[in-house]
Amino acid sequence: MQQNPKKQRVAAIDVLRGLTIALMILVNTPGSWSHVYWPFLHADWSGATPTDMVFPFFIFIVGAAMSYSLSAAVQAGIVPWGKIAKRALLLFVIGLVLNIFPFDSSPDEWRILGVLQRIALCYLFGAILILTLSVRSLIICSAGLLLGYWLVMALGSAQPYGLETNLVRQIDLALLGANHLWQGKGLPFDPEGLLSTIPAIVTLLCGYLTSLWLQNIDGFGKQIRSLIILAAILIVVACLWHQVHPINKSLWTGSFVLLTAGVAMAVLALIIWMWEAKGWRFGLETLRIYGSNPLVVYVGSGLLAVTLSELIEMNFDGQTVSAYQYGFMFLNQYMSAKNASLLFALIIVSLFYALAHFLYRKKWFVKL
Repeated sequence: MQQNPKKQRVAAIDVLRGLTIALMILVNTPGSWSHVYWPFLHADWSGATPTDMVFPFFIFIVGAAMSYSLSAAVQAGIVPWGKIAKRALLLFVIGLVLNIFPFDSSPDEWRILGVLQRIALCYLFGAILILTLSVRSLIICSAGLLLGYWLVMALGSAQPYGLETNLVRQIDLALLGANHLWQGKGLPFDPEGLLSTIPAIVTLLCGYLTSLWLQNIDGFGKQIRSLIILAAILIVVACLWHQVHPINKSLWTGSFVLLTAGVAMAVLALIIWMWEAKGWRFGLETLRIYGSNPLVVYVGSGLLAVTLSELIEMNFDGQTVSAYQYGFMFLNQYMSAKNASLLFALIIVSLFYALAHFLYRKKWFVKL
């Protein structure tokens, strides 16, 4: 007999979290950035690849989890402002520490923003909106934020979507300074910029509203159909909006928000179908366990990558290389460069699944 999912935690959300964390490690730790299959690379600028879905999926999941944690607090008559502020601050600080590890650079060159920092800001401001607005007002606010961001971007520059000329970069340069921004595109520009955090908050609200919505839909079949219909609408609107407001992860444009939220809903519908309707647990349970300690796994993978690439040196055929390079070069002896790079990343993913599984069996869950 089919269980009524109303007001119960949607297990598919936990599975999606695990999938997202695994993909995040996979795309962040290739054996060599010079040898990566295209689906595991970000779009160079406008457009989207499967990899561009990973970060917004994670923010979407953070919002979905808030539909349980904040709802429980509100029902208990407690608005946990102190806990919310503390969690956001700790996330931001941990992200900053990841940026500056292994502490061999001057504070004048520290990158301030990053992945965890964006999550912290989205969580903080998302929580404020969730706890002060009704569901209807949240939907209106989300639409207003996306349209407002589009308008500000268009009016803020004669070339609003250029790498050098966009308003996101101009604001970060003015407020943070060039030395404190990411330099990965050959000039100071941060893909987790301050202004582009505004539409990222809407990504979090999409996750929150989707989870809240699912908790109030009776029957998994109806959940699946509803998700697919809404996903299709969002993806179509995103593609149409792309003509004037390009899909762009680095700028986190409104069209990117709608596209990634739609894809997240479609993937969630597929997981619900597999987990609930078909009762398939093999593989999905692995993903659910993978996502049970997301902060430990994400931070651990980042620290490991830096340690292997910057702190440990080894000898390979008479050449001194980093331990990271050594691992790739060793694998590359037996397979093509792209396959070696992919296998290297899969090994890292597997190592952190072993860690997540160990922590899960011990019932050790690290939460801020």
